[in-house]
Amino acid sequence: MPLSVLASRARRGRTTIAFAVLLALVGYAALLVETGGWGPPRCTARVDGEDVSLDPEQAVNAATIEAVAASRGLPERAVTIALATALQESGLRNVRHGDRDSLGLFQQRPSQGWGTARQIQDPVYATGRFYDRLVRVPGYSRLPLTVAAQRVQYSGFPQAYAKHETEAVVLTAALTGRSEAAFSCPGPVDDGVAGEPARVRAELKRQFGAEVAAAIRPAGQGGGRTAAPHVVRVQAGAATARDGGERRGWELASWAVAHSDELRIERVSYGDHVWNAGNSDGGWRTTDTGSGAEVRIVTAR
Repeated sequence: MPLSVLASRARRGRTTIAFAVLLALVGYAALLVETGGWGPPRCTARVDGEDVSLDPEQAVNAATIEAVAASRGLPERAVTIALATALQESGLRNVRHGDRDSLGLFQQRPSQGWGTARQIQDPVYATGRFYDRLVRVPGYSRLPLTVAAQRVQYSGFPQAYAKHETEAVVLTAALTGRSEAAFSCPGPVDDGVAGEPARVRAELKRQFGAEVAAAIRPAGQGGGRTAAPHVVRVQAGAATARDGGERRGWELASWAVAHSDELRIERVSYGDHVWNAGNSDGGWRTTDTGSGAEVRIVTAR
């Protein structure tokens, strides 16, 4: 066989091998991105062996959706429906575009009476409007998720909501506090930018409403280290209580962790557990110096 033919076959062989290696690398990179093993650190909700991974923006929006439901006394099913809907409509992002004039977490349209474009771009407002319509659906909490969501959204692809139900159930359990210490985030980058405790208090009041607002301790109240101005303290009920105090505590603690990047929160404690941005890879840890019946939120200084 001529040497030129052998050389040509060798080149083709090397090209085939190189292409196969490239495909393998691309597949591996895609797997790492999908699982959160490569790229920016991600938040994780872990419940009963199921994990849901979110980036910080998605985590903020998911926690806001839960908080608005809590302010209205809505059941877990309402949170699950809202989360699955937002996952489908926007990927849990406050997008500024969509089909025709659709905007925001739920792709609501100003032309269809959902509010002004500016209002819809406020996740608290947009979530409230979603719940306004959801609660008017008779028996919504007993309906299949796709049916309940469609009665609110009038989507062209109503069955698409179903693929997000498992994720939404896991997030609901973690964010409502039903599953304790189930939500963790990487926290803010240590870049010297301070947090604003006043902003944390304002967002707690705006998203959770009057009940939580009344439970926030005045700035500087208390003795010793807890009087530091960078600590936000919320009375949540005993961490071993059977009357819902424990669940409310974990709800508030999970909200704070979800907002840690946005609000520059570096430490959250409740009961005998603590989350630290500096070692968030391990999630929540037990501690001998817990916060008892308070949720303590420490902002970066």
